[in-house]
Amino acid sequence: MISYNPKEWFSFIFNFHKADTFRKLFPLMMGIGAYSGIVAFLEIEYWKLSETSHIRNIPVMHNLLGFAISMLLVFRTNTAYDRWWEGRKLWGSLVNNSRNLAIKLAAFVPQNETAQRSFFIRIIPAFAFALHNHLHSEKVRIELFEEDHEHKHVFDKIDQKKHIPNQIAFLIMQHVQHLYRDGKITGDQLVVLNTELLSFTDICGACERIKNTPIPFSYSVFIKKFIFIYIMTLPFGYVFSLGYLVIPVVVFVFYVLASLELIAEEIEDPFGGDANDVPTLKLAETIQRNVADIM
Repeated sequence: MISYNPKEWFSFIFNFHKADTFRKLFPLMMGIGAYSGIVAFLEIEYWKLSETSHIRNIPVMHNLLGFAISMLLVFRTNTAYDRWWEGRKLWGSLVNNSRNLAIKLAAFVPQNETAQRSFFIRIIPAFAFALHNHLHSEKVRIELFEEDHEHKHVFDKIDQKKHIPNQIAFLIMQHVQHLYRDGKITGDQLVVLNTELLSFTDICGACERIKNTPIPFSYSVFIKKFIFIYIMTLPFGYVFSLGYLVIPVVVFVFYVLASLELIAEEIEDPFGGDANDVPTLKLAETIQRNVADIM
């Protein structure tokens, strides 16, 4: 995720970063400009359709369609941002619940149980790292335990071909149950821990819902077709009054409309690995540091 100072206006205006839509759209903008230039040249030099009175009323259609397309893009952008913000809230909950679980375990598990405390220092952030890799469709490796020979037999049970976050959540729950059976924690303490233990799989399921349920295909395709038709007909609507100035006007309108669609495409999947997506890896590293500090 890109970190920035929202008060620095001039740096935003005059600098182009990797995720800037101008870089992505530049070839298309050049093509749209050339197309608009051809239409303007043919109208001014050959067609001279402006001499026909009813042809000059074409801009009225674009004014009406412009309002409709702006409403669609507003809804599209808001829907995409809602998905991004929900993903960020879910990972914020994961950070808080991981801290709460670590705080409770640090208070419940005796100080002399160093092996038990060491296990939870590794297993709690392991869920966050596994969820990050799972959402990004990356191969999951339990890096936190590669040199943990004491608990190696536990993590060797994890099947890399199955749902890794669920298996780690099961290991956490299983280990807490062992603490209860061994008399290390009481039944009341087990009930207190239950909320955080259950929240891990709830957060995982909610993130998977966002990841696996994109914006309906027909809706996304319709907006793209609408923008394309609107831009392709725009030179015919304004060449009569603007002449060759229609070239920069059409290019700018295309840049604005297409940029809104590109931004919506990028943020509608908050776990896609783009520059502006939820920083899941950074949050997982935060959980790792916080849990180690607490316990």
